[in-house]
Amino acid sequence: MKLTNRTILITGGSAGIGLAFALRFVELGNEVIVTGRRQAVLDQLKAKHPTLHTIQSDVADSAQIAALAASVKADFPKLDVLVNNAGISRYRNLKTPAADLTELMVEMNINVGGVLRMTSAFIDILTANKGTLINISSGLAFVPLPCLPIYCATKAAIHSYTQSLRFQFEDSGVEIIEIMPPAVKTDMTADLSEDDGITLITTDELVKLSFASLKAGALEIYPGQSKQLALMRRVAPNFINRQLWKASKKFVPVGPG
Repeated sequence: MKLTNRTILITGGSAGIGLAFALRFVELGNEVIVTGRRQAVLDQLKAKHPTLHTIQSDVADSAQIAALAASVKADFPKLDVLVNNAGISRYRNLKTPAADLTELMVEMNINVGGVLRMTSAFIDILTANKGTLINISSGLAFVPLPCLPIYCATKAAIHSYTQSLRFQFEDSGVEIIEIMPPAVKTDMTADLSEDDGITLITTDELVKLSFASLKAGALEIYPGQSKQLALMRRVAPNFINRQLWKASKKFVPVGPG
C-alpha cells in the first residue's frame, strides 16, 4: 500500500486503534478525516490535533452514512482510502433470554452493518480514485473469546466479507486489505489483563507492526498474537478454543446478556 499523499477516512477514529492509525497516517503526510459518534470528543480531538478533520457520524445510522458520503465526496474529492474501524463489544450470557432484543443486535448493526453500509456508500469514489479499502477485523475472527460471542461472530463475518470483496474487485484497481489485530490495550479491553492469560499489545505496537506489513504490500495482516491464533485454529482448534474459554469464563455476565 502506498502510505503517503493519500486522503483517508477512518471510522471510529476518535480513540483507540482508529486514532492511533489516524495519527500515524498524519505523520506520514496524509490528509486524514476521522468520524465518531460524540461531538464533544471530536471537538477535544480537533483542539489537540488541528491537522485532523473530524466529522460526527454514526455507522449504525444509514441516514448519517448517506449524509457523510455526500459531504466527504464534495469536500474531499481525492478520497482514496477508507478504513472501516468503528466497532463495539459486549460481554454476553447466551444461556439466558436477552432482556432487550433490540440491544442484542447492536454489535451486528455497528460491526457488520456499519462496514457494509460504509463500503457501499464510498465504493464509487474509491473505484474512481483507484483507492484502498481497509477493514479492521480481529484475530478473534478465527478463534472466539466466548465471553464476547457476538463480537467474535461479527469479526468472522467481516473476514469472510473482505475475502469476497477482494475477489470481486481483483480487476478494478481497488486494493482490499484486512488487518486482524490481537487484543490491544484500549478502553474496549480495560477489563482484560495479562493475568487472565490474554496477551495484550499497545496501540503503538499495533501501528508499528501493521504499517510494516502495509508498506510491504500485504493484503491480510496478522499483527502480534493474531498470527498464532490463526495457526492454532488450524493445528489445534480444540486446545486454543478451550484455553480462551478458560481465560474468559469469568467475564460472562451472571444475568441476561
